[in-house]
Amino acid sequence: MGDRTKILVAVAWPYANGDLHVGHLAGAYLPADIFARYHRLVGNDVLMVSGSDSHGTPVTLRAEQEGVTATEIFERYHRRFLETQRDIGISYSLFTHTDTANHHRVSQGMFTALLDHGYLYTESQRQFYSETLGRFLPDRYVEGTCPHCGYTEARGDQCDNCGRILDALELSNPHTKIDGSIPVIRETEHFILDLPKLADAVLAYLNDDKEFWRPTVLNFSRNYVKALKGRAITRDIEWGIPVPVPGYEGKRLYVWFEAVIGYLSASIEEAALRGTPDAWKDWWYAPDAKSYYFIGKDNTVFHTVIWPAELIGVGRIYCDEIGANLALPTDVPANEFMNLGGAQFSKSRGHVISLPDLLTRFDADAVRYYVTVVMPETSDSDFLWDDFVQRNNGELVAVWGNLVHRVLSFTNKHFGEVPRPGALSTVDLELLEKVGAGFDTVGAQLAGCRFRSALSDAFALAREVNRYLEVKSPWSQMKVDREAAATTLYVALQAIDMLKVMLAPFLPFSSEKLQIALGYSAPLFGEPVIELVGTPGDEHEVLRYDANRATGLWRRQELPAGRTLPRPEPLFAKLDDAVATEELARLGS
Repeated sequence: MGDRTKILVAVAWPYANGDLHVGHLAGAYLPADIFARYHRLVGNDVLMVSGSDSHGTPVTLRAEQEGVTATEIFERYHRRFLETQRDIGISYSLFTHTDTANHHRVSQGMFTALLDHGYLYTESQRQFYSETLGRFLPDRYVEGTCPHCGYTEARGDQCDNCGRILDALELSNPHTKIDGSIPVIRETEHFILDLPKLADAVLAYLNDDKEFWRPTVLNFSRNYVKALKGRAITRDIEWGIPVPVPGYEGKRLYVWFEAVIGYLSASIEEAALRGTPDAWKDWWYAPDAKSYYFIGKDNTVFHTVIWPAELIGVGRIYCDEIGANLALPTDVPANEFMNLGGAQFSKSRGHVISLPDLLTRFDADAVRYYVTVVMPETSDSDFLWDDFVQRNNGELVAVWGNLVHRVLSFTNKHFGEVPRPGALSTVDLELLEKVGAGFDTVGAQLAGCRFRSALSDAFALAREVNRYLEVKSPWSQMKVDREAAATTLYVALQAIDMLKVMLAPFLPFSSEKLQIALGYSAPLFGEPVIELVGTPGDEHEVLRYDANRATGLWRRQELPAGRTLPRPEPLFAKLDDAVATEELARLGS
């Protein structure tokens, strides 16, 4: 297999203010998991990290609306995030949150390093202030009309309609989200990240061999960096990480600045939990390590411009003896939006298909399959209930599920084991060669973050196996030539065994069932588990996965003849056509 490449899979941190929805799954979490599982199967060392964004203003907004503390809100939804992502099969090395002592320490360390290196300065700024609430308003506490596209519900930090990053003062007709009052403008002092001073270095990074990036991501980022302005990284709020400078005790690090630091702090935490506290350096300093950031397009600039600027600015603060800087992102394969009825999914506006709710009615792999098929990799896409039912029944069940079940059922009935073949014909060998080549073709698509194409290529190979069976017809052969039927079934089982591995990144639950049905004793993957970690006073729940499993299986192997096969069960369930109507009615209610 050669050397094991270190692959960092960094996944967007969801605000812990409401349940995850299908848009989140399509935008960041499913593509990241597919990518991580593929690299584990190849044999690479994968570190996949993320966590709940505990300090975002959406959390405090939800807390004020419910009359509870921000801690209660983030802990409630953090727990639900853990359960939901476990149930949909997102295989994090570590999913933690940003209110840990470790994350506070790392974030304050980054702040101090930027300050020491001359990339922070203080400035008196004009900000909105609520006279009715008696406090300055974080950007998301203000809504108004976007100056660029005219959208009337633009947030004070970003417009959901056109994606532009905003300063709240740019909004027309601003109002306070809490009570609808009109805010006034007052002066307040904050620390500013000197992005113009870092612009040349960031642009050089973006211009250095990035043509493999998605054009929408690269072009947007290059244009954005040319007009960088200093950006405040502190706010007048009580909830969050304290600014580590005397005299600024009442201020907190702005969430956009500290949340992206979570990729580093989670890597450090994961290494500590494994009892190898320096292991994180293998992913952040090794020159041949690679890092991939999976996000939605609305977070692009924070990961292609702002986060690289922070990394460049802090320099070698954690690992001077190595003589290397923290690694910049290798790729940021940001997805476009998955829409629902033509409108963007939105937790804050209740326009969602909730993942916890969805998983009470549909199998995880059925959801994963459909979301991959319509994944918004290069343009916005729509989640359509009638399409979900059609693709489940006409593709997942009809092409793959039925192929597996009829071959395994027929083999179990007539042989009870992997049949011992006779001499393989040219047709037999050609099928095995064609399917085996999928490890290269499907693998190349996965490595390039082209997940829709990878799944399509794998299903094309499944259709080839179906055509092979129609031509060879082992059920007819069985009546006249048992050895010929045995040979056909042997070849079909070899092809199914290979396809099982190719489809495992997309369909991990059914692939595990198939692994057992094919007589294997070891699972393909381990299972993500929820654990309580930390020391007294800093105990917190996390989602963890044994990243050492499933290495080196991305290759052609022989399913041994004579292996006993258990009685198979169907991999997938066919859905009634009425499901689409029922789900649309549920959404409307």
